[in-house]
Amino acid sequence: MSHLNDVLSYLDAHRADARARLFDWLKIESISTDPAYASACRDAALWLKRDLATLGIEAEISETGGHPAVVAHATGKGKKRALFYGHYDVQPVDPLNLWETAPFDPQLVTLPDGRQAIRARGAADDKGQVMTFVEACRAWKDVTGSLPINITFLIEGEEEDGSKHLPAFVEKRKTDLAADVALVCDTSMWDQGTPQITTGLRGMVYEEVIVKAADRDLHSGLFGGGAQNPIRILSRILSDLHDDQGRVTLAGFYEGVPETPRQVLDQWATLGLTPESFLAPIGLSEPAGEKGRMLIEMVQSRPTCDVNGIIGGYTGVGAKTVIAAEASAKVSFRLVGHQDPAKIRDAFYAHVRARLPKDCTVEFITHKGSPAITLPFDMPDLVAAKSALHDEWGVDAVTLGSGGSIPIVGDFKRILGVDTLLVGFGLDDDRIHSPNEKYDVKSFEKGARSWARILAALAE
Repeated sequence: MSHLNDVLSYLDAHRADARARLFDWLKIESISTDPAYASACRDAALWLKRDLATLGIEAEISETGGHPAVVAHATGKGKKRALFYGHYDVQPVDPLNLWETAPFDPQLVTLPDGRQAIRARGAADDKGQVMTFVEACRAWKDVTGSLPINITFLIEGEEEDGSKHLPAFVEKRKTDLAADVALVCDTSMWDQGTPQITTGLRGMVYEEVIVKAADRDLHSGLFGGGAQNPIRILSRILSDLHDDQGRVTLAGFYEGVPETPRQVLDQWATLGLTPESFLAPIGLSEPAGEKGRMLIEMVQSRPTCDVNGIIGGYTGVGAKTVIAAEASAKVSFRLVGHQDPAKIRDAFYAHVRARLPKDCTVEFITHKGSPAITLPFDMPDLVAAKSALHDEWGVDAVTLGSGGSIPIVGDFKRILGVDTLLVGFGLDDDRIHSPNEKYDVKSFEKGARSWARILAALAE
C-alpha cells in the first residue's frame, strides 16, 4: 500500500515519544482485583481516552457494572472494520520486595544478554501491547490523515479479574461493536526473532469436587479401617482420570478432537520444542502427556486434565491422627476442536459418582466453561497478517495454537460472529504476573511497525 514506507519511517523517527507515552500510562496503578485501586483503574481509562483524542479519535468511557471500558470508533479509507481488543488493568505487584525497581515507576533497563527492556507492572500485560497498536494508528493518522481500515477500539479494565462484566457488555453493544474481524494483542512471539499468530485457544472446564463421609473428623486409632476416608476415595477418583498412556479416561472425552494435518505437524517439528528447551529450565525432563505425541502437541493442540489443588484433613505443623470428614479437589480440563464443555462436565460428574462408595456424598462447584477456538489456516485475514509479519521480521510467522484460554475470543465468535487474529509481541521471559515484569524495547518498536503493516495488508 502507498504511504506504508512513510508510516514506518514516522514510527522510527518518533520512538522516544512513543516510549514516553507508554511510561506515562504505566505509572497508573490500575490493579483491577483490589477495590482500593478502583479510582486508578478509571484514571487509566481516562488516560487512554485523552491519548486517543490526540489522534483525532473520540473515545467514550463506557460503564460495564465494574471497571469501565474504553470504546472508540475510527473511520478509515477501506470498507473493512476491525474490532481491536486489549485491557488496561494489571495484576497486583506482590511480593513487592522482589521487585528490583518500583513496579509503577517504569524504567529502561539492560538485561544480562544486552537487550533493552521496559520494566514495570503492565509493561507486557497489556499496556505495552495495546500501545503498539495505538502507535501504529497514530503513525497512519499523522502521515496520511486516515487509517487504512475502520477500527473500533474496545479496551477493558477487568481482564485480570476474569472479565466478569465484559460478555454482557458485548451482548448489549453488539450492534455498535460489529466488525469483520477482531484483533487481539495479548499474546506472544515464538522467540525473540520469530513472530507468531495464535490460531487456536483451548477451551476450559473447571470444576471443584467435594467428597464427604462422616459427620465430623474421626480419631484414626478408633475408626481407622472401619470408616470411609474421603481423602483415600478422592485420591482414587483423581488417579483414575488418566490411563497408563497419559490419556484422559472420561467417557466420550475425545469426541470432537481433530487430528492435526501432517504438513502442520512437520512444521511444528522444525521449531525445536524439546524437553531440554521447554522442561529443563523448570527442573523437569520427561513429558507427562499422551504417549506417542510430540511435546508441542501436548501443550497446545491436545486436550488435557489437571488437578489444580487438593485439600483434606490436617495440614498444620506436627501430627494429628484424624480421618477427615471431607476432602476436595479443583480439576481443570483444557479442550480443543469441537469438544463440548457441557458433555465433558457431565462425563466428569459420572466418573466421580461411579466411584463413590456407600456412606459418601459428593458436591460439585462449577467455576468455568468455554469451548475451544480454532482459525482455519487459509483464512484470508490470517494469510494477509502472515505476509505482513514476514515483511517486518524477515522470517515466516509461526502459526500455532495456544495452550491457554482467552474466553472473550469465544464471546466475540458467539455474540458478534467474528473470528479473531491473535498477534502479540510478548516473550516467554517477560515475567507477566510476576515481580520485575518487562517488555523488550524491540517488541514495542517492531510491534508497532508490525501492526502498521498488518493494517495495510488487511485493507488490501
